[in-house]
Amino acid sequence: MANHKSAIKRHKQSLKRAARNRAAKTRIKNVVKAVRAAVLQKDKDTAAQALTAAMSVLDKAAGKGVIHWKKAARKISRLTKAVGSVE
Repeated sequence: MANHKSAIKRHKQSLKRAARNRAAKTRIKNVVKAVRAAVLQKDKDTAAQALTAAMSVLDKAAGKGVIHWKKAARKISRLTKAVGSVE
């Protein structure tokens, strides 16, 4: 553990941020999984709703710096393409 007051504060802040980032990444994984599951079941309405939710979560995560904005755009693009392929 750190000895200086500022280093102790930094450590606490890093733990807090790591927990927040972990939660955001888990949420991303879950919404992407929901879209993919709906696509596999060929349920276009559910897939479209899940895609809307996923886009929101991905954009928020990118805006807060949890993931890179290009990674968010790539994921949204691929999910949109998958939902569009459902008949």
